[in-house]
Amino acid sequence: MAGRFAPRSAPSRSVPRQAAADEAPQAPEAQQEPGAQQAPEALTREWTPSGPLDLRLVLAPLRRGPADPTFRIDRDGSVWRATRTPAGPGTLHLTDRGGRIGATAWGPGASWLLDRLPTLLGAEDEPEAFRPRHRLIAVAQHRRPGLRLLRTGLVLESLIPSILEQKVTTDEAYRAWRLLVRSYGTPAPGPAATLFTTHGLHVMPDPRTWSLIPSWEWHRAGVDAKRSATILRAVRVARRLEEAATMPLPEATARLELIPGIGPWTSAETLQRANGAADAVTVGDLHLPGIIGHALAGNRNADDEEMLHLLAPYEGQRHRATRLILLSGHTPPRRAPRMTRGDIARL
Repeated sequence: MAGRFAPRSAPSRSVPRQAAADEAPQAPEAQQEPGAQQAPEALTREWTPSGPLDLRLVLAPLRRGPADPTFRIDRDGSVWRATRTPAGPGTLHLTDRGGRIGATAWGPGASWLLDRLPTLLGAEDEPEAFRPRHRLIAVAQHRRPGLRLLRTGLVLESLIPSILEQKVTTDEAYRAWRLLVRSYGTPAPGPAATLFTTHGLHVMPDPRTWSLIPSWEWHRAGVDAKRSATILRAVRVARRLEEAATMPLPEATARLELIPGIGPWTSAETLQRANGAADAVTVGDLHLPGIIGHALAGNRNADDEEMLHLLAPYEGQRHRATRLILLSGHTPPRRAPRMTRGDIARL
């Protein structure tokens, strides 16, 4: 589930409700701080959101585990993201500058990343349209005013790790993503001293490289034949799948689910991130129905049908309601052991 847990972040800073002000990407000399060392090819930009924005909370769904090679959060709260854009690999560094978001980008995809910065951080999201119907959700919304639903505009980037997360523990999925990206991805563009010695950032493989990964490497990463076959089918039609990023939710869902092995759970997890889909509900999840049922009706044994019934008042904003419930921390106590972790690499 996208954004299941809240990152440790500073309280959101409120800024005046005004039209968003931003500056076009420019050479680093225009905004470079004294003593800062940047690669010559770096581009920079600043953007002012029209309301409170919690940078780490917004971007948290993109992080696939604490050692994700494509995503890092520094101690100062700034965020590093390495990704593969339509223009090529790119690295994005984001910093909250007291209500203004400072961005620096490197690589062939730098301009693409900076042009889409407001969209990534939820400029097209409409949190003001949300009306809480339960006290728990109202309190969570009040405590998290900086929550925005991000939109990457990149389908494959979210689809592949979501496939890896099918029917396994998160630890297994995170390990597989980490091994495959580090082994077959490319080092992220940018300042080498920071990215490689401190962060080890990598850009995920391109579709062709995914398709050439040998079967034994999938096995070594703990990925069974069903999930690897689904990824291989997806990368063969990568361009068609990427078109879903600009489609309305029903059409985008149908496009993804044409691929055997991609069902409602995977398509929802993907479109929540790629499309900023405020109404994409994660059905088929092992824990989510019980969490929603416990929070809204005191029923920790709720199934998907009851979950959808409880979320019906939030039609059009059901994903936002779900995120607020998860961020509230109001989850049922555990009564059973965690799901057993498997390791097919040892077989």
